[in-house]
Amino acid sequence: MTLATSSGAIEVDAFLADSAESVQGKIYGLGIGWNNIYVGTFPAVHPRVSVGITIHVPYTQTNQMHTINLHLEGADGERLPLGETPPEQLDGETGEVLEIGGTFNVGRPPLLPPGDEQVVCLAMTINLLRLEKPDMLIWVISVDGTPVKRLPMRVHQLLQQQAVQVH
Repeated sequence: MTLATSSGAIEVDAFLADSAESVQGKIYGLGIGWNNIYVGTFPAVHPRVSVGITIHVPYTQTNQMHTINLHLEGADGERLPLGETPPEQLDGETGEVLEIGGTFNVGRPPLLPPGDEQVVCLAMTINLLRLEKPDMLIWVISVDGTPVKRLPMRVHQLLQQQAVQVH
C-alpha cells in the first residue's frame, strides 16, 4: 500500500517475526513470516511479537520529518492494548498503550540520483501481548497519519485432545 503525496509516494513493506532488530540500516530477525498464533486457554500472554518495517522514501520526500505509528485492531476495528504504560510515566497510575511509534527523517546524499529512493528499516517489538480470545487481529502501520500497511494475524484456540485408549 502506498501513501500518495503531491511529490511522490512512501511505500511500506512489513512482516511479523518472533524477534526483530534494526541495526545499521538492516533488519535482523528470527521466526519471520508467520500470521497465526495458537493458544491453549484464554486470556493468554504471547511472549513477544516483532514487526519488521521497511519504509521506501522517494527522492522528493527525503530531508523531511515523517511520523510512523503501529497499532493493533480486532476484527471489529476496535484498537486493542499493546501493553501497559510503566507507572513512572503516569505518576503512579497505569494505563493502556494503544499505539507505538516515532518520527524519522532520511537525508538525501549529494550523489543520490534524482528519482532514487532511500530505505528506512525499523523494528517494533511488543513484549507480553495479552490475547483475550480467538480473533482475526490486524497490525496497522501508519505514516504521517495515513494507514499504509495492514498485517493480519489470526489467534486460534487449540482444542484439547481427547485421550485415546488402545486395547
